[in-house]
Amino acid sequence: MQRRNFLLGFLSLLVLAPLQAWAAMWNKAAFEAVKLNDATQSLQIDREINSQDIQVTAPDMAENGAIVQVEIRSNIPNTESLMILVEKNPTPLIAHYKFSNGAEPFIVTRIKMAETSDIKVVAKVGSQYFTNSKNVVVLENGCG
Repeated sequence: MQRRNFLLGFLSLLVLAPLQAWAAMWNKAAFEAVKLNDATQSLQIDREINSQDIQVTAPDMAENGAIVQVEIRSNIPNTESLMILVEKNPTPLIAHYKFSNGAEPFIVTRIKMAETSDIKVVAKVGSQYFTNSKNVVVLENGCG
């Protein structure tokens, strides 16, 4: 009986330890913010520099806001992370990707958009934040 309890405890530790480490990296306040400024403050972004070196490819018009394909590439050397924000969504922070060990800062994903808005991308490079955006007209609400 003790061996079974030990094994169950050990297996629980193996499963829960990575989840706790992942949760420590999760910026709950930023993802739960309902205003764009609150999300950027939670991400500790104080000043953004506009940059055409961040390419945001998305449709000019999305028939359905529930599925908007976005392609993002940062041509800024040493990009550490990319954040996707949509101001007019119920929660503006859509995603926060971190890159390490020379990984190429390139993302293709699908996002939901509540209504016509800019898709704003912020790239963190050292202590600086660079941004670019793309306006997408949404014909059918995707966050209802």
